[in-house]
Amino acid sequence: MLADRQYMREPSYRPQLSLTVILLIINVVVFIVECAAYGVAPGMGLVPKFHDPDWFALSLYGLKHGYVWQLITFQFMHAGLLHLALNGWALFVFGRVMEDTLGKARFLTLYLACGIFGGLLQEFAALIFTNYFSVFGVPVVGASAGILGIVAAFAMLYPEQELRVFLFFVIPIKLRAKHLLFISLGLAALGISLPNTIFGGPVAHAAHMGGILMGLFFIQYLMHWNLSWPWKRRGPRRSARDLVNVPATKHSLWKRNEPAPYESSTTEFMSREVDPILDKISAHGIQSLTAEERKILEAARNKVGKR
Repeated sequence: MLADRQYMREPSYRPQLSLTVILLIINVVVFIVECAAYGVAPGMGLVPKFHDPDWFALSLYGLKHGYVWQLITFQFMHAGLLHLALNGWALFVFGRVMEDTLGKARFLTLYLACGIFGGLLQEFAALIFTNYFSVFGVPVVGASAGILGIVAAFAMLYPEQELRVFLFFVIPIKLRAKHLLFISLGLAALGISLPNTIFGGPVAHAAHMGGILMGLFFIQYLMHWNLSWPWKRRGPRRSARDLVNVPATKHSLWKRNEPAPYESSTTEFMSREVDPILDKISAHGIQSLTAEERKILEAARNKVGKR
């Protein structure tokens, strides 16, 4: 569980290709294949012409006819170069952090699970909102559901993280990760409830909502599942107490003459302050810690690092 996190892993000097980069490469290659296989719509820039019914774009027709692979293939297809660029940028920004936080196996599971659940919710909306089938029932392509699930997971783990985004792709604004999550939820809800307005349109809002909900569910309940085969031999795992044995890497250019926050001995400090926090991490994950508990854990790492 904790050994998969970046600060728990042993340092490695072998270059490793990021899974986030691999996913980006796959999306670009698939887009090139789309344009070659389907052709490009005239006068619309680099936009592939999809066939209806389609074998790989997600559709209610396809699922009814057993094309279950569409739940995976649609996540790597895109409706145009701008669509690919926006999704690729979001995946690169948030994917690297979540890959380091969760580890490759859990990160890939999160990405695909959010896309699958988002696709299913989109087709469920097409099934029940028959009056708006032209909105919900069109073939769906894009990695947006999986990426919004990653954004939701990021906001769950780092809700106070400050982000810089560009409003209308021009105006830079700052907001916290939790606020970005609320905005994403609100836009998806508006798109579902008002499909024939400016908030609806050709965007798969139900898929976006499904990806966000699965991302939240994954972090809250599923992220600590052991995804390895039970008979696969694993190296020695570190205990939660080893968190405090990782040297602190945060340095300051300015020295402050502040009193030490804890005057007790290291042993007493560990047993009184740190042990309950480590037990909480083992039971509920590091995302369950409060800001004060994170400060105590950082102080413990600094104490051990100076010994």
